Amino acid sequence: MAPPPKDQKQKSQKKERISLSDAAGPVPAVVEMIIGRTGFRGEITQVKAKILEGRNQGRSMRRNVKGPIRVKDVLMLRETEIEARRIRSKVTKGTYT
Repeated sequence: MAPPPKDQKQKSQKKERISLSDAAGPVPAVVEMIIGRTGFRGEITQVKAKILEGRNQGRSMRRNVKGPIRVKDVLMLRETEIEARRIRSKVTKGTYT
């Protein structure tokens, strides 16, 4: 049997690296404050959460949460790299544009 071409060998090594970074599992984060409601019907709550463990320990980030949530609740985050976008106000007081 012939060895696999270099391109396939490099691709398999990249896949291994990606899976190793995700192998850490869920990371706990505590809710510091509730920023507001978002989503088409307001079913999503945007919160500021502080990460308790892992590579980004101590970092505070915005996350979107579905369901009931209160300050000091602990979330289990699958990933800590991506932060939620800020909520933008659609209507400015007294202006129709």
